[in-house]
Amino acid sequence: MIVKTRKYKLESKTYIKLALLNIFRQQWWVLLIALAICLGYFWIPNSWWFIGAGIALVLYILFWVIQFAGVTQLDQTKMLFEKLGYEINSQQILIKLNERQGMPLKWEQIKRASEGKDYYLLVVNKAQLIHLPFRIFKSDNERKFVGSILKRKGFIKE
Repeated sequence: MIVKTRKYKLESKTYIKLALLNIFRQQWWVLLIALAICLGYFWIPNSWWFIGAGIALVLYILFWVIQFAGVTQLDQTKMLFEKLGYEINSQQILIKLNERQGMPLKWEQIKRASEGKDYYLLVVNKAQLIHLPFRIFKSDNERKFVGSILKRKGFIKE
């Protein structure tokens, strides 16, 4: 079965939010480093440990916000933010710009996937995400079929 979705345009704000959540899920250990810096207070009691850890954490978050905001402006990634249609089957995802132009994406290229309240998120790399809101599927059966593919491939736990 091939699932053909409606065309969908990923908004920049949605991309930045999803990419930040994805990076924080991947790099949760950064909070442990900030906590370790704060523990320096017990070695030399001074509030600068907390201020330094806070500044470092804010700079880290700002770094990623700037990176993902920059991705939305690059010519190389303009395609991510155009209206795209998807043809999904158990071998690949075909990302279609129009009826003649498309790019196949094998399931092996997907690093991770997750299911939100009303979307599937496929992670290709830190900067490239495929956001599939449930509303782009033409029927509930198509959405469930894509969910079953993701479960069969081991991306989503039951």
